[in-house]
Amino acid sequence: MPWVNQEMCVGCGVCIDECPSDAIAMDSNDCAVIDDAKCIRCGRCHDVCPQGAVRHDSERIPQEVADNLRWVRGLLENFQQPEEQKAFIGRMIRHFKMRKEVAERTLATLKTDTDNPIDAIDAAIESTSQ
Repeated sequence: MPWVNQEMCVGCGVCIDECPSDAIAMDSNDCAVIDDAKCIRCGRCHDVCPQGAVRHDSERIPQEVADNLRWVRGLLENFQQPEEQKAFIGRMIRHFKMRKEVAERTLATLKTDTDNPIDAIDAAIESTSQ
């Protein structure tokens, strides 16, 4: 998901004009923000931004890791005994392993070399839905 580095955005609006899904708007600070729910990941905003303020999502990996750890740390407050904390950490490890497995299976389907990716995705959905 592209995102806008607020420190780099000058509020020119080029990305807004170029966005085919109306997923970009100006915030109260005259900086562009991208609505993740509307974004179709076409990359046009990234390509047209004269300031380079529209960034790749891979740059946010450290922030997302920190967010995950903050979330786990907050939940950990609910467990006072060392054995409860250890069991909770085990559940969180299983949770993130499951998320990893979901991502890996999704990637495997998307990497299928085919001339018709829609059919490949539909077939994968059908096979996993049974």
